[in-house]
This record gives sequence, structure tokens and C-alpha cells, in this order.
Amino acid sequence: MPDDHQMPPEVLQQVASYFSVLGEPMRLRILSLLQDGERCVQDLVQATDTSQANVSKHLKVMLQAGILQRRSEGTSAYYRVSDELIYDLCNLVCNRLAERIEEQAKKFRNASLTS
Repeated sequence: MPDDHQMPPEVLQQVASYFSVLGEPMRLRILSLLQDGERCVQDLVQATDTSQANVSKHLKVMLQAGILQRRSEGTSAYYRVSDELIYDLCNLVCNRLAERIEEQAKKFRNASLTS
């Protein structure tokens, strides 16, 4: 967050909305699938083993949030990540969670050994 702790409410709302888009496991799964490049909706449906309506719903939300870009080719729609920085953000969060889980596992092991 910027140094100015008095961020305007509308900016805070936009930040909260952006994070809420990422707060859905299926959307994170789709982002993971798009990490190697663009994919068509049909590929994403097969890879996620869910319905086309469900995948399309999540793609639409991420498209409206500016996370994805879309292009049409014939009757197919292809999606790609519009800003690779999203992966830096996700990796940062994943690494922090992994560290916490490892710390908890060490505490659990130590407690088990002393019991």
C-alpha cells in the first residue's frame, strides 16, 4: 500500500474489489492454467472439469476486472492474462502461506516429541 495512509475510499473500494476477484478458487485455478499462455474456453472447461457456463462466468468477472484479455477467432474465444504481475502477487501469498504451514508443522512436531 502507498505511504499515504489516507487513501480515498473509492481507491480502497477498487483494491477490495480486485482482491475479491482473486478470492475464488476456480478463478485462481484458471489463472494458473493461463500462466503458460492463452487458451480457449473449451480447453479451460476440459482442464477444470466443470461446465462451460461456470468457466465463462469466472472468465467474465476476471475480464471485467481487467485481469484477463479476450480475443475471438472464428467461433472460439481465447483468454490470456493482461498483467503478468498477478503471478508475482499470487506467488508472494503462496510463499507466505507455505512458510506459515511449515512453522506450524515444526511446532506440532516439537510438541509431539515432548509429549
